[in-house]
Amino acid sequence: MAADKEDEILGKAYDSHLMKRLMGYVKPYNKYIVAAILLNILVAALGPIRPYLTKIAIDDYIVTKNYDGLLFISALLAGSLFLQAIIQFFLTYYTQLMGQKIIYDLRIKLFAHVQKLALRFFDKTPIGRTVTRVTNDVESLNELFSSGIVMVFSDLFIIFWIFLFMFLMAWDLSLVTLSVLPVLIYGTFLFRRKVREAYRDERKHLARLNSYMQEHVSGMSIVQLFTNEKIENEKYAGISGDYRKAKINAVFYYAIFYPVVELLSSIAIALIIWYGGGNILQGTITIGVLVAFLQYTEMFFRPIRDLSEKYNIMQTAMASSERIFKLLDDNTFIKNPETPEKIDVVEGSIEFKNVWFAYNPGEFVLKDVSFKINSGETVAIVGATGAGKTSLINILTRFYDIEKGSICVDGVDIRTIDKRELRHFISIVLQDVFLFSGTIKSNIDLGSPHITEEQVIEAAKTVGAHEFISKLPNLYNEEVKEKGATLSVGQKQLISFARALAYNPQILVLDEATSSIDTETEALIQKAIEKLLTGRTSIVIAHRLSTIQNADKILVMHKGELREIGTHQELLAKRGIYYKLYQLQYKDQEIIKSA
Repeated sequence: MAADKEDEILGKAYDSHLMKRLMGYVKPYNKYIVAAILLNILVAALGPIRPYLTKIAIDDYIVTKNYDGLLFISALLAGSLFLQAIIQFFLTYYTQLMGQKIIYDLRIKLFAHVQKLALRFFDKTPIGRTVTRVTNDVESLNELFSSGIVMVFSDLFIIFWIFLFMFLMAWDLSLVTLSVLPVLIYGTFLFRRKVREAYRDERKHLARLNSYMQEHVSGMSIVQLFTNEKIENEKYAGISGDYRKAKINAVFYYAIFYPVVELLSSIAIALIIWYGGGNILQGTITIGVLVAFLQYTEMFFRPIRDLSEKYNIMQTAMASSERIFKLLDDNTFIKNPETPEKIDVVEGSIEFKNVWFAYNPGEFVLKDVSFKINSGETVAIVGATGAGKTSLINILTRFYDIEKGSICVDGVDIRTIDKRELRHFISIVLQDVFLFSGTIKSNIDLGSPHITEEQVIEAAKTVGAHEFISKLPNLYNEEVKEKGATLSVGQKQLISFARALAYNPQILVLDEATSSIDTETEALIQKAIEKLLTGRTSIVIAHRLSTIQNADKILVMHKGELREIGTHQELLAKRGIYYKLYQLQYKDQEIIKSA
């Protein structure tokens, strides 16, 4: 619901504070703005000058049968059209160029900002909403910069030139022409209000539609497994139907507004013919003036319609910019120290001192945890689901900061170390492997210029991934689909092992890294893991106790507390929590052995 409400934000059609911030992104391209405004003044004048030239052609040359003068004025008309086309080309090109440059800068800044945000932000923010900010909302601003702000000047200048020429020719006929203006202003105000309401409704239903689509495409396997397609289709049809109604409602107001504008334009033309025709009969104005006024009337209502469109563009852009700046102003960061400490040679010793940690204020998931891991040791962490095992890794890598206590690497508090440097000497292999679209190679080296192809191959050989990669048609350049859809779970896990090894970390973390691998594959990589752990400080989180029996020591977590610590045999001898976990996992095997 909160996400939907945020997507409903419309804001004002013009917000000076937001516009001031937006202008900060325009500032580097001021030369394009100046050029666009100057070209706008010219192109806006060339349109209204043609009716005036038509008036001259009729009154001075057609009526007097001056063929040479008529030829000259016709050439002027053609020349003005040609010149307007050229100026319009450069105007369109430069406004679009400016818009794309601004949008590029904004998009890059947004993506860079999103990458700096702490995981707390992503815990509470739907992925779809963040993607929408960087794509759809930014694109809305493109329309503002390329078709909105600058082109508003064009419409205003056109109206100014029309007024100027009309009042220079016949002020009384100008007043008659503009007599429909109060009705037009009131109609535009009413239209603006109704469209605003319709647009808000449309945005709300579109947000629901996008959210539902994203969630159910991601969970398509569950939908199909439980044969729920018909029910989900009916739900989607209902949401889509609501969006259709909202869209039709918005179209309805447009369908009323534009015919009303055309009607008022026709009334204005009728008034011109009635009043102007009477003046011609009385000899106070010429036929050329009447024809010019008919042309001006047609030209006058066109920018009025355009300004209504610009209002919608402006309103959408203000709403989008409000959401964009809300994201840019989000300071959910893990702060770096102002003067970070350097660790020249990382030995890999880790010490937790009275550590307290909570994802939500007051709800501690780690309580007064203290332990030390010596350099080069392999330490296993076990415990029931929710005991706090993964949380230990999250705070070691500073994905989250602790509330109380301290965590030290080689005796240095990690809060005094630069985040990038800290994470540079720690590699993690997760249970749920994430692969990017690209190649096998790019998923191992992640585009790092410091990792050679030879190192990638060597890492793959060490963990046993080279065997299946060498059978692929394109070897290490084999294309990897989104989330590694064309690879098995075991193959993806092997690639993640190769990725961790390629970065040659001093501290290695395996977070239930073998839980998704079949027995045959597990046997294959256990030897590789032994090589992987050699010479490194290693932390192994595991449910299967068979994989960690040779660890130097085992930490037993229970409800956020460190309850036991020792070797496999020591913990069994204590007959405590670890012993119970062991009995639960192996009682069947023990029964078989005793039989």
